[in-house]
Amino acid sequence: MKKLFKKFRHWYKAKVKAISPGKNAVKGAAYGLLLLSFLLFVLAAVRNVILTNDSWIIVFLLCFVLGAILLALINTWLIKKIAGIPRMYKLALFIAIPLLVVVFAGEGLYITVGILLFSLLGAGLAVLFSGRFREKSTTKKTITITGLLLAIATLIVAFIGYSPDGFEMDPIVNAAALNADAIKHIDAASPAQNGSYNVVTLTYGSGKDKHRPEFGEKVSITTDSVNGVAFLDDWDGFGGWYREQYWGFDDTALPLNGYVWYPQGEGPFPMALIVHGNHGMQDYSDVGYAYLGELLASRGIIVASVDENFLNGSWSDIIGGLDDENDARAWLLLEHLRQWHDWNASPESPFYQKVDTTKIALIGHSRGGEAVGHAALLNKTPLYVDDASIPLDYNFDIQSIVAIAPVDGQYQPANTRSAFKDINYLVLHGSQDGDVTSYSGSRQYERIQFTDSTDYFKSGIYIQGANHGQFNTSWGNNDTGLAPTKFLNLSQLLTAQDQQQIAKVYISAFLEHTLKDNKVYKPLFTDARTARQWLPSTIYLSQYQDASFRPIATFDEDFDVTTSSEAEGIFVSENLSVWREQEIPLKYGKKGSRAAYVGWYYDLDQTDSIAQPVKNQNKGSIPDSIVARYTLRFDQIPLAVDSTAVLTFALAESTENTNPKDSGKWVRTNNNANNNASQNNNISNSEAANNEEMTDASQTQEADVDDQEEAEEPIDFSIVIRDSHQNELRFALSDFSALQREIQTRVWKSEFITGEKASEHVFQTFRFPLSKYLTSPNNFDTNQIKSISFVFDHTQEGVIIIDHLGFTQSLEH
Repeated sequence: MKKLFKKFRHWYKAKVKAISPGKNAVKGAAYGLLLLSFLLFVLAAVRNVILTNDSWIIVFLLCFVLGAILLALINTWLIKKIAGIPRMYKLALFIAIPLLVVVFAGEGLYITVGILLFSLLGAGLAVLFSGRFREKSTTKKTITITGLLLAIATLIVAFIGYSPDGFEMDPIVNAAALNADAIKHIDAASPAQNGSYNVVTLTYGSGKDKHRPEFGEKVSITTDSVNGVAFLDDWDGFGGWYREQYWGFDDTALPLNGYVWYPQGEGPFPMALIVHGNHGMQDYSDVGYAYLGELLASRGIIVASVDENFLNGSWSDIIGGLDDENDARAWLLLEHLRQWHDWNASPESPFYQKVDTTKIALIGHSRGGEAVGHAALLNKTPLYVDDASIPLDYNFDIQSIVAIAPVDGQYQPANTRSAFKDINYLVLHGSQDGDVTSYSGSRQYERIQFTDSTDYFKSGIYIQGANHGQFNTSWGNNDTGLAPTKFLNLSQLLTAQDQQQIAKVYISAFLEHTLKDNKVYKPLFTDARTARQWLPSTIYLSQYQDASFRPIATFDEDFDVTTSSEAEGIFVSENLSVWREQEIPLKYGKKGSRAAYVGWYYDLDQTDSIAQPVKNQNKGSIPDSIVARYTLRFDQIPLAVDSTAVLTFALAESTENTNPKDSGKWVRTNNNANNNASQNNNISNSEAANNEEMTDASQTQEADVDDQEEAEEPIDFSIVIRDSHQNELRFALSDFSALQREIQTRVWKSEFITGEKASEHVFQTFRFPLSKYLTSPNNFDTNQIKSISFVFDHTQEGVIIIDHLGFTQSLEH
């Protein structure tokens, strides 16, 4: 056998050599490539010089040629050096890299350190125990010992970093908590408290499940399978084959499996379906929402947690597998609802006339959070949007959608982001989410529209310290998959119990209001402080809008920063350092909505006022002559609103430069102006320099102390509304709450080494009832509003993002 192999190898080498180009051919190919490329380049250069009549192009092109030559020499040198790496180490490196990518979930710093550490350790130990270490030169001994010591030190540091749960971030002030005691708490029992109903559980499914007896031989109710071929494109290849072998069915026979928690009683009861997201398909996700099922059922809602694990990811998908399957997830939800409607109408069913089919909610997590939105869309379309030969025609009475840390755009019907209308919507997202790291649900929030007067509302809740997985009891605190949990920064993470308590409070309250018409909990969705006795202590940013909202500026109208949604409204400004409108960026991608960016900066040392501390400027410390204002005027026709109306808008902080014209391209212009002005300066240059140096040193020292010990104070300013008779209503933003500073997060411990921080623009909706400020001596006329001003008279500098400015009804209306 060995002789046969050697003979084949010699034959193969001879054949390759026979067809390989010789030295002359290689040399000719090189000269031909170089000379003809250079000739074409020269012709193109001459043409450009003739067309532009600019001789400087010749200099640029010569530099370009020299750069190309230098880059070629560097690349050749690098290739030679890489080729010089011993073959055994190259093999080890190329094998180790993909393994470490999996182990460290693609985190670059961990992979790099791992390669260097393991290489140093292996090399040092191999030389030390080779048996010939004593014979080595002093230099090689020194290198070996140094490498080993470095590897051991790195291991110790890695162990020290690995051991704790994480490290502390810079402190941040909870803006809403500063005046929380002034906010009236909801006068009711906690919605997270179990209700009066006894809870009964059962399962339904195909009865043929190979791995789960609860959907197999022990299933309570047997269901027929459904054909999902129209909605699944990639159930084929090795991935499809393995999926079929594991589950025992293919995409033509998808089972309708579910866990059910239902209240013991006559009914009919509202219905809620819960669907999980993508996770390892062998780690069953549907059981992770039992804490919600048991709570909601005890409060009189039938809950079914839908099994779609057979659509989840698997190791086999690396060789082709399911992709963009979210429409199938949504369609399956509708098929489950069809089954429930059949049971409700069938006298033989244990759920005969138990379901109030006019009160239905869908709850989804992760990809399931996107799927529930698609289900709401497909529910209203008679035909499948991507293949009109497929009839749908469901039209169920879906009243409410809950999206927990959803993705967005994984499936795009008709190549467009999913949008739906006239439905209640709640989205929850955590700042420590290591899977869906951007607040993707805020995109869907923006696309929901209300077209009638029904009491629909939408709310977004951003939760500091919540991650992706702990909303599901079986997913846990590791959002990255295979990477060890200890590589994650868990210090800022809420406990699983606290995170699930938040979900219970918000989801139960939402369904109480939207399915059971229990309006007592509605204030929770505008202000978490109204439920502070029920919620764990952390920062909550609430976005809220209902069908009564009357926009006067959404900033999506056009590209003119002076126009508003109201035709008569005109924006003007005074003393702003930043003013523009743009689409709102998220950590990844854009929000799909535009907003106004407004900034101000006061250099109080250059004014006649007595400078106040930078961190907390009190009203009155900023001279009126330099106060920045952003005003919406109604010059032609005054704005008329009801005296019970509520002024509302959404704000977020932008951490950009508050004084952009003090750097970059503006410095040259400023310096020229300052040089001209300095000729008339009575203060000597040396004295001014000394004063400036002392001031800078003092400010730097103070800033360093602040960075280490103090968190930035939240942003505050005044809102002034004037009528046609020059009467005004004036109040501070902090009457509701000061503006929360942007929440910064680090998901990986390695980000403390690299210095990376993640943050994004998350909005808080502010609400100011006009009736609160319409005191008896004030003759303010709400039917004659002439202007609404944001007056930046409290905080020395800042940039805010303003969106959804308008009026709405009070919650009690």
